[in-house]
Amino acid sequence: MPRPKIAVMPDGLRSWLGPAVEAGGGEVVPVGHAEALVWSSPDKVDGLAEVLADHGDHLRWVQLPWAGIEPFVPVLDADRLWTCGKGVYAEPVAELALALVLAGLRGIGTYARSHSWREHGAVGANLHGARVVAVGGGAITESFARMVAPFDVELVVVRRTDEPFPGAVRTVHLDALDGELPDAAVVLVAAALTPATDALFDARRLALMSPDAWLVNVARGRHVVTDDLVAALEVGNLGGAALDVTDPEPLPDGHPLWRLPNCIITPHVGNTPEMAVPLLTARITENVRRWGAGEELLGPVDVAAGY
Repeated sequence: MPRPKIAVMPDGLRSWLGPAVEAGGGEVVPVGHAEALVWSSPDKVDGLAEVLADHGDHLRWVQLPWAGIEPFVPVLDADRLWTCGKGVYAEPVAELALALVLAGLRGIGTYARSHSWREHGAVGANLHGARVVAVGGGAITESFARMVAPFDVELVVVRRTDEPFPGAVRTVHLDALDGELPDAAVVLVAAALTPATDALFDARRLALMSPDAWLVNVARGRHVVTDDLVAALEVGNLGGAALDVTDPEPLPDGHPLWRLPNCIITPHVGNTPEMAVPLLTARITENVRRWGAGEELLGPVDVAAGY
């Protein structure tokens, strides 16, 4: 059986991608001789568009580097198969999500900022038995549901369809989100960024949440209207927010979110490069193997949905 001919571009950006292709049985070749392309830059959209314009007639599969592919939506087409890192980073991101949920509910941010022993005015609530609403029905939520199961939470999943989600007591369509917010102790945002989820949490939706609830965002900063979140946190309409992603990002020095005692910020470290390289390496190796064997690839992109 001939080895799949795979191009890796832009040249020299990530040296470990070539060996990942070869480990899957592929041959790394110039793009002019390739049947598929592993694109190694998360933001060089124009470069990819130029490659497709010049060589798109023989590139039948494109592997994109990360799970979030919103910058690449303008170049997606139905002429070839597209895959991305969807699901690759679910475990580390879900692990951080659980850490942020616990840190928020148990008041770790408040205690960590203290400069003296707090004998009075203790803060915190239990995750055990709490009602958790997860927005997004992808791999991160799948991993999170498994991790949070020992806490006996009441997990409600909000997604594009109301098809039952494993581990959830109830699954509802995104249109029903408003009705799920008032009684939630935690709202976890783990959805893809699409026109339907951009600015999903604005002043109106934040006002629907309990004043003791925590908003935890491990997806994209633009899911939340930052100014509206600052206002809600300042007046105490929310218990707090724990954010691994922000809008803008990086969050500028001196931004109001930095000084709010009920806000915990981590600098987009749900999946670090050290975690990503072995995970993405394994995904590319497996997809190249599957491509050569004519099997279904992992992480297919829904071109119509944009993720």
